Amino acid sequence: MKKTIFEITKMDCPSEENLIRMKLDGISSIANLDFDIPNRKLTVFHNGEIDQIEKSVIELNLGGKKVSTEHTDQTEFKENANQKKILWSVLAINFAFFIIEMTTGIISKSMGLVADSLDMLADSFVYGISLFAVGGTLIKKKRIAKLAGYFQITLAIIGFVEVLIRFFGDEKLPDFSTMIIVSIFALIANGICLYILQKSKSKEEAHMKASMIFTSNDVIINLGVIIAGVLVNWLSSNKPDLIIGTIVFVLVVQGAFRILKLGK
Repeated sequence: MKKTIFEITKMDCPSEENLIRMKLDGISSIANLDFDIPNRKLTVFHNGEIDQIEKSVIELNLGGKKVSTEHTDQTEFKENANQKKILWSVLAINFAFFIIEMTTGIISKSMGLVADSLDMLADSFVYGISLFAVGGTLIKKKRIAKLAGYFQITLAIIGFVEVLIRFFGDEKLPDFSTMIIVSIFALIANGICLYILQKSKSKEEAHMKASMIFTSNDVIINLGVIIAGVLVNWLSSNKPDLIIGTIVFVLVVQGAFRILKLGK
């Protein structure tokens, strides 16, 4: 048995962990995957050469880089029996906030909230693929990934078009208070998701470190929408909302391309 450690610089939330798990699914030489999200490290326990595994990690464009490979005597690994239940929990939270943010975003005329709702939907896709592809064939998993990726890109393009219309059209101020309040609740929801996933790993990780929370893209996006809401009120302009919306749409498209890579 060998143990190879990867540094993955863009692995800053649990949805990236699931992307990597799905990408490496089906490689028979892998015995176990051990993720350390706060330190952006992945430890792969495997037999034989690392070439195929390393290639798959690099293909995801998450900044994956092999750090070391060494022999290990460890041959037994703890399986998390609650994995499916945990994935269902975070899927439900993310999808619920997709609906909440999309609805409130449309009502309050906030593109920041609409964009963040798509980011929540993107995470839901990742957890959903992880769940529905369990026990299924590799072809089935690839088909689901392709559908999710293209659907996500389509929604993001529609969002970009709406941003352009609002940028060059009549200025309509979004409801800044709705932006701030809903984003605060989304921030709490992301924190809960991260806590659930980290707590499942081991008792030692039950208490989240601040670094775990604030290195997550999702949390940074939520803070961005809150700041945009404050600026909308302060400047009496919809431009901060449109700017944060554009940034998040770009991140959503990047996430979609990562999901599409699973379909190759």
